[in-house]
Amino acid sequence: MLTVSFAIVSLLYATVGQAGGTAFLALMAFSSFPSTQMRPTALLLNIVAATYSTWLFNRGRFVDWKKLKPLVIASMPTALVGGFTVLPQQIYDAVTGVVLLVAAAILLFRRAKGDILNRVAPSWGAIATGAGVGIVSGLTGVGGGVFLAPILIAMRWASPKQAAALSAPFIWVNSAVGLVGAIYVGQMPSPQTWLYALGAFAGAMIGTTVGLRWLSEKTTRYVLAVVLGAAAIQLIAFATR
Repeated sequence: MLTVSFAIVSLLYATVGQAGGTAFLALMAFSSFPSTQMRPTALLLNIVAATYSTWLFNRGRFVDWKKLKPLVIASMPTALVGGFTVLPQQIYDAVTGVVLLVAAAILLFRRAKGDILNRVAPSWGAIATGAGVGIVSGLTGVGGGVFLAPILIAMRWASPKQAAALSAPFIWVNSAVGLVGAIYVGQMPSPQTWLYALGAFAGAMIGTTVGLRWLSEKTTRYVLAVVLGAAAIQLIAFATR
């Protein structure tokens, strides 16, 4: 049953280029996973889900690798530092939940202007964004895409579709680096991760295809906002338990 839940989460998140790290963590919290297993398991599932999404986005030539490069380069060292760090669970839940809720509100209520929807990000902006999202990714195990996509859209550095395409490879890299850090400090994935990974991969296959073929720019924006809002509410609920 838990494997099916991971598959459903992966499917929903993959429609907007996300891997599902926040919801993976929520499912594991509901299922009383040991805290030492939650972050590395989520990171590993992120890698699995983002692998297919990255491949499909790249095959369709949706990934702007030039735009992605400074974001990834800046995020890798900070994601590693974040992976070495262990946050108290309640602090992580509260802070991450509030940030995601703000991101969802921006996507829902800030009106997009089509003529400036794909501005070139300044170097300092890309580096600061990549570094900031990278450390949050490593600290929490969410992969970083749920933070990266709203920033790109809000700053009008990418359209919703482009933000989804950039998120998948960004999540893959940061999850891999964060996992190295988590394992280094003694945190190991659940022994059943291979089974959960099958569900996450199947969900990513379906979700990415749905997102590419049937979701418009506006729908992608709203689906991402709903995904972020749901994840935020889950995390804030955990923080107040």
